[in-house]
Amino acid sequence: MKVRFPEDIRIFLACGHTDMRKSIDGLAATVSQTYNLNPFENALFLFCGKRRDRIKALFWEGDGFLLLYKRLENGSFQWPRTSDEAREITPQQYRWLVEGLSIDQKKVIQNIDSKRVL
Repeated sequence: MKVRFPEDIRIFLACGHTDMRKSIDGLAATVSQTYNLNPFENALFLFCGKRRDRIKALFWEGDGFLLLYKRLENGSFQWPRTSDEAREITPQQYRWLVEGLSIDQKKVIQNIDSKRVL
């Protein structure tokens, strides 16, 4: 089953690595204290451990937090390791990430303005 989030959701990556032993309260504290973001907003916060084979996601549903956990059986996530910041990504970049691709694609097909073609 694929989880569906609201279309207007914001998605943030906690770049670098996170201690994957943290629970909901620890991850919510990281969001607010380390990244100065509100864990109660309409946002999905993603965290990854050192081995890059598992991620946790935190989402406020209005009446409580949803904690998601995904562990890959083979391979690793292409996770940004160079910074200790929260990076906002698009829903497309989120799909690339969970499919094992880099969120920074080198070449993306650009849309063409049909008025300029003719």
